[in-house]
Formats: sequence, C-alpha cells, structure tokens
Amino acid sequence: MKKKHVVVVGGGTGTTPVLSGLKVFDDLALSVIVSMTDDGGSNAVVRDEFGLLPLSDLRKSIIALADSHNDLLREIFTYRFAKGEGLAGHTLGNLILMGLTDMKHGEVAAVDALSRLFRVKGHVIPVTLEKTTLVATYDDGTSIQSEHAIDEPTFDKQKRITRLELNPQVKENPQASAAIRNADYIIVGPGDLFTTTLANIIVGDIAEAIQSSSGTFIFITNLMTKRGQTDAMKLRDTVNEITTYVGREPDCIIAHKGVIPKEIMNKYAASGQKRLEDDLGEDPCVVRQDVIFDEHIETEEGDTLVRSFLRHDPDKLAKILRSILI
Repeated sequence: MKKKHVVVVGGGTGTTPVLSGLKVFDDLALSVIVSMTDDGGSNAVVRDEFGLLPLSDLRKSIIALADSHNDLLREIFTYRFAKGEGLAGHTLGNLILMGLTDMKHGEVAAVDALSRLFRVKGHVIPVTLEKTTLVATYDDGTSIQSEHAIDEPTFDKQKRITRLELNPQVKENPQASAAIRNADYIIVGPGDLFTTTLANIIVGDIAEAIQSSSGTFIFITNLMTKRGQTDAMKLRDTVNEITTYVGREPDCIIAHKGVIPKEIMNKYAASGQKRLEDDLGEDPCVVRQDVIFDEHIETEEGDTLVRSFLRHDPDKLAKILRSILI
C-alpha cells in the first residue's frame, strides 16, 4: 500500500503530540520541519559558544517520533540538569547531540545518527542550515530581535506584531521545501504562533512551497493566548496571520471544543493569558472537538523558560487527524 506523505511544520513542544499521535499509523510517511531560531535557555550557549544550530526542538521531535520502547533511553535524553555551573538548564540529550555534531561533522549527520538510535518513524528536518535571528516589529513601531526576547517580552502593555522577519534572511533547507511540495498533507501548529509556527514559514521559499503543494493544508489552532504575541487575538486572527504569511488559506482548521479546567485557567490568568476565543463561525472547514490533555504540565526542575501548562492530547489529535487523512 502506498503511504500518505504527511509533513508537520513546527518542531516545538506543541508539535510533539501531533508526531506522537501519528507515528502509530504505518500507512503514513512522516516528516517534521523544525524551526531554527530558538535562542533561549541552553540554546543560547549552543548558538553563541559553539556556533551550532539550536538543538532542543530537534531533540524533542526525535523523541516524539521514536519507535524505541527503551524508557531509560528516553529518560536519559530528556533529563535536565538543575544545578552545576555551565550545566544547569541543559538537557543531557542536547549535550549528546552537541557531541554527535562534533563527531559527525555537522548537525544534519548528528540528527540522522540519533534518529537511527531511536529508530525514528519519520524524518526530522531543520528548516534551514544557516544561522539567523528572529525579528518582530510591533504596532507602535518598536522592534525586538531574538526569539527568546519575543517569546518572553519585558514590556507590560499589549502590543501587536505587525511584521515578522529574519536577520539575516536565509535559504531554506532544500529537504524541507521538497518534503512540503511532495506532501499529501501539510499540518501547521499547534505552537507559539510567531516564534514557532511562523518562524518556519518566513524562511526562504517555505511559504511558496506550501502555496504550490497540492497537499491538503491543515492548521491546528492554539488553546490559549500568548503574552506579547496573541494577547488581543481570537482564533480568526490567528488563521488570518497564517493565511497572510503562507499566502494560502488552510483547507481544514482544528479547534478545541469543550471546557478547560478552572485551575489551569487560573494559572494562565495570573500571567495575563486567556483562552483563545472561537469566532470562526459555522465554517465547514472547521473541525471542533475536545483536543486537550487531561493533566496540566508541571515545569521541570532546572528549566528556566516559561512553558505551557496545557497541551494537546496525542491520542485525541491522532483520532481527528486520522479521520481527515482517510
């Protein structure tokens, strides 16, 4: 039986449940396009001191697609150091990837080697092989350069990002654009709208590849607003941003339908975030179902970055996506 080619664009924490859910289907050929602008936490050391591409999202995608049943191996690669000068905040997996990059003379070869070790069910593809920095311009004319600074802004008032670009502009990894053009299905999201999802789409000819692909274009919406990125937005606003940057409207939109536990809503409210209001209307392209993971996520010891408490559920997403893919 000919496999359906599915390309997932993102690479961050939001992409993990999509990959984890879909990898169980043997009739799918999976690829994930991973953003390469992350410069927060341990990635700052990886980029600045070692001159490497950021490794965290590559590691997450490899683990999400792993066919290995060795739980100890997974624990080793996700273990995060909570103390130690120069070590605190790093995951053991990132350090091993750094060593592999040196041994194999490049990040791509290191990813391939680690993919074989984990018997990865798919292909993990960096969106670019060149170093670049994310730049956001806001509606008050100010700009911020640095994915981490955009992701965790220091300003208090609400601003809206009016332009997202790269400095310098870089070419996409040819493997990434080729995978998209040959895809039967292109899945974008969930994940931070500007610093994960659109950070991929603005690279080189990625948007043009999605435009020209005959594959079905699926957008999985986020659950909550993101401070400094989508504060005042509703779901239609996020769809419009995707459409503007890609140059193509999604063929299918997946949105959460159901209650979000009050204790989780209170956690988000404490940092000025709220549920993304569903204003998509009675659109036949919109699929509304319960997609949330039933337990909220606790921050790991040693993790200095702000993480989501709420995640999408791999099994629920897989069931919805499976109904679309067949």
